Parts: sequence; C-alpha cells; structure tokens
Amino acid sequence: MFAYEEIERKSIIILRILNQAGIPMGARLIARRMEDYGVSLSERAVRYHLQFMDQKGLTLLVGRRDGRVITDKGTEELRNARVHDKVGYAISRIEILSYKTTFDVVRQAGKLPVNVSVFPEKIFTEALDAMKDAFDKGLCISDLVCVAKSGQFLGDIYVPEGFIGFATVCSIVFNGVLLKHGIPMDSRFGGILQILDEKPVRFIELIHYSGTSLDPSEAFISAKMTSVRDVVLKEEGKILANFREIAGVCRENVEDIIEMLAKVGLSGVLAIGKTGEIVCQVPVDVNKVGIILTGGLNPVASAREQGFETENFAMSTVMEYQDLKPFSHLYKEMRR
Repeated sequence: MFAYEEIERKSIIILRILNQAGIPMGARLIARRMEDYGVSLSERAVRYHLQFMDQKGLTLLVGRRDGRVITDKGTEELRNARVHDKVGYAISRIEILSYKTTFDVVRQAGKLPVNVSVFPEKIFTEALDAMKDAFDKGLCISDLVCVAKSGQFLGDIYVPEGFIGFATVCSIVFNGVLLKHGIPMDSRFGGILQILDEKPVRFIELIHYSGTSLDPSEAFISAKMTSVRDVVLKEEGKILANFREIAGVCRENVEDIIEMLAKVGLSGVLAIGKTGEIVCQVPVDVNKVGIILTGGLNPVASAREQGFETENFAMSTVMEYQDLKPFSHLYKEMRR
C-alpha cells in the first residue's frame, strides 16, 4: 500500500509539472523540475512513472522526441488530488522560490520571484487601463512587470494560445533577499487587509500558508473579496497583504535591506513593528517582529473587480530582473 501511495504522490507532481508547462515534456526535463518539489528521481524512474500514467490515461506520448502532455483525465485527476498531497504546498512554494531568488541589490541583477496572470488577448489593453491606478498608487511590491504573448514563457510558465501572460513581482522577494543575507523570514499568512485613510488597520480574512494548497491571493481574487479600486479612489477599502515575522535581533539589519530594496523599485512594506509588538491587531511572539507586505497581485485584483477575467498563478516562478520593465513603459507601448 505504501509503495502505491508513493507512486501516486509522484504522479501528482508530474501532472502538476505537465499542466503548468502547457507543452510536451520529456523525462529528463521532468526529472529536473521535480527537484523543485523536493523529489529526486532519475530520468529512468520518471520514465517508469510516465508509462504507468499512460496506462491510466493521465498522460499521452506525442512522440519520443517531444515527450508527453497531460490529458483531460489527467487534469481532472490533478484537480481531485488527495488532500494530504496538497496541504502545505503553499509554504513549500515560498521556501523553494526564496531559495531560487538570486537578486543582488548592489548589482541590481539576478532572479526575482513573480506571480503570473493570464489574460484573454482581446481584453488585455483594457485590463492595463484597469490596473494602472493601482500601480500608480503603489499597491504592489514593484511596478516592474513583464509581458509574454501566446506560445512564449514567463519564467517556466507557458502562455496558452489566445492569451497574454503578465508577470508581477511577488512579495517572496523579501524572503529571498533576506535569506541571502543570512536572515530567515517566517511567512505566516496571506489575507485581506482593511485600509482606512490610506493606513493599514487590521486583517479581516486570512489563510495560513502552512495549511493550504492554494495561494491565498488566488483564493481571495477568485472569491471577489477585495476592493482595491476603493482604496485608489476613496483611500479606504480591502487589499491583498501578507504577514511575515523575523527575529527581533535582526530588525535593524532588515530595515537597512528594506531601504536598499526600495531604492531599486522593490517596496511594499506597509508596516513593521517592534519586538513583541502587536501589528494591525495580529499578536507577535515575544522575540519576533511582525511585518506586513502588500500583495503583488493587487493591480490584477483591481482589474478583476472591474470585470476583467484572468487566471492567476501566484508565487509561481522566477525571472531575471533585467527582463522586467516599469509598468508605465509597458502602458505607453501598448497604448500606441
């Protein structure tokens, strides 16, 4: 029984990889991607799992050179994957992307974690209009973005036919940069933060990263629980935000790093408390400091509030800093 469950667990990971890629993949590339999930399998072992999945109709071999694709049955199986295979997935992605973040503040080079949103091509220009005010207001981690057309990639996320991919900087950049400086950051939860008179007041909804298979931002956007547009127009409303903790002894160093990041266009710190101090009604351990970061997907949430459909892949991949450009530059290019 244990052996079968282990095979099933690895099969689910392979299905996730194929589903995310959107194009045929071979055993060698799949084996490399599985390392991101903490699973080390040889190319031969992956091939064995794929043969087993072919027999179940979950994957389809499209050619020895091209590799396999996920089938409709495989997509359904992924959707109905066992709960205990999903639990903790969000916190695992945070840890993986933190490790894969290589951005160097001094050199202004390296990889940053990003969220990827996929918009229908025909509405993308109008969706940019809907996001502009949120970017201008600073309701994001950075105004740096990237766009990819159908058939192209954003990091390792494939943009399907008829859609445009849109990458925004993810708040995990703080985890990654601090980790490179030897400072661990504990990601506690993502939530809906109430804003009054442009100031953060309290979290009115939250989802702990350690107990969910979904990114909280994806869930809240899908449920239409934000009012980012109201914050832009009325200076009060509900936005996506994240709660982090650091050791109290690191506070001064963290403030210095936050200041350095802000100078290169990476900000989004809404509040930082003192050691053991409650922050926006959230209790903090006696030797910890609470930090509230704005959600990188707030501009996308604003577009969703205005009726623009999108599929979001929060904290999904990493991209080179040099491949991103200010939203204002993209906006001018798209409006010509």
